[in-house]
Amino acid sequence: MAIEKVGVYPKWLEPVPKDKNRKPLPKSEWFKRRRHRWITRWYSSDQKMRYGKVFDTRKEAENYAAKIQKQVCCGKADKPENITLHAFLLEHSRVMKGQLADGSVQDQNRALRFFENFIGGSTQLTKIKPRHAEAFIAHRLSTVPSVATVNKDIRTLRRIFSLAIEPRGYLPEGQNPFAKIKERKVTEGEIRYAETEEYYLLMEEAKNTWWRALLSIGYGSGLRRNEILHLTWKDVDFDGQAIKVLPKKKTSNTIAWEPKNHRKRIVPMSDETSKLLASLQLEAKEGYPYIFISPQRFQHIKTRQKIGKWSSRSEVINNLDRHFRILRRKAGIEECTIHDLRRSAITNWAKKLPIQVVQQLAGHTSIETTRKYYLSVRPEDLASANELLKEVLSKTKND
Repeated sequence: MAIEKVGVYPKWLEPVPKDKNRKPLPKSEWFKRRRHRWITRWYSSDQKMRYGKVFDTRKEAENYAAKIQKQVCCGKADKPENITLHAFLLEHSRVMKGQLADGSVQDQNRALRFFENFIGGSTQLTKIKPRHAEAFIAHRLSTVPSVATVNKDIRTLRRIFSLAIEPRGYLPEGQNPFAKIKERKVTEGEIRYAETEEYYLLMEEAKNTWWRALLSIGYGSGLRRNEILHLTWKDVDFDGQAIKVLPKKKTSNTIAWEPKNHRKRIVPMSDETSKLLASLQLEAKEGYPYIFISPQRFQHIKTRQKIGKWSSRSEVINNLDRHFRILRRKAGIEECTIHDLRRSAITNWAKKLPIQVVQQLAGHTSIETTRKYYLSVRPEDLASANELLKEVLSKTKND
């Protein structure tokens, strides 16, 4: 236990003082006659290294010892190991695989590579300071047209360097160089909401059941595009009028896939969606699991996987956005995306359901995401606000 205790000791700066007879003075008089400072000492968790920090006064040393004692008890008082930024990048890429979705790992590696190219891969992690982070962000702002992209870099690098502190122990507590780098303010773009009339125009223009089912799930069940495309018949509960969003393991019949944020959930399914899926099921190949990925496309994906030319970011359906734009133009709709259908479903839920229920149905990690991006003000909301204003002004005038 003694090895785990943080100690405070005098650090003598002069030899032992002597009296007139040149005999050493007793220890009781050293503090008055011998110049000194105070040192806080502790051992590493493996007890192989002894650390120390010197202070001018005993009080300063004792206060620091109390702080370090808490870290020692938790095994967090070791001096950081030396590692270069490049070595950290390689390690981070390796250890995060499987912990995050492949796309998230790629985003983190991309941000780290940008920072490495700016500051140099041979830089020791412990030598990176907030001023380097500030200089990097200033550089990104001068070269990247989108402030939102730079803000994403700040959030991503702040998260990565927090992992360098805990659990990896390459940086001491409070030494995240991106911790206090503020995101730049940017005017938020308009939240696009697909009106019901626009949805009906799309459904009317969609000539096959495949497209009609996809549009119906997006607008009625609020699934993301990849969540829709990776649906299997086992995910559809016709009796319960619900759709399950579940991960898929790599098998002979399925492609490995994880929902965003690794969140399983169940969403409602409309009568219209149920009927469209039932029609698709009648046309489906016996025993084939996927609803929207054709058997031919599935075999193509499996072939690409075998030769190492397939990643989690590859499109399971080719040119889906292009085909949707063609459908949108034919329907006479000026602007709309597949993701707008999901956004509209969530906004429609928000009219009647509590915000925490909407969050669960949408599969958002943070309720702020639900509030910020999806609870948009629609034209009918503005009309209602105007009517309320007229009513208030009318009462004021009459009074």
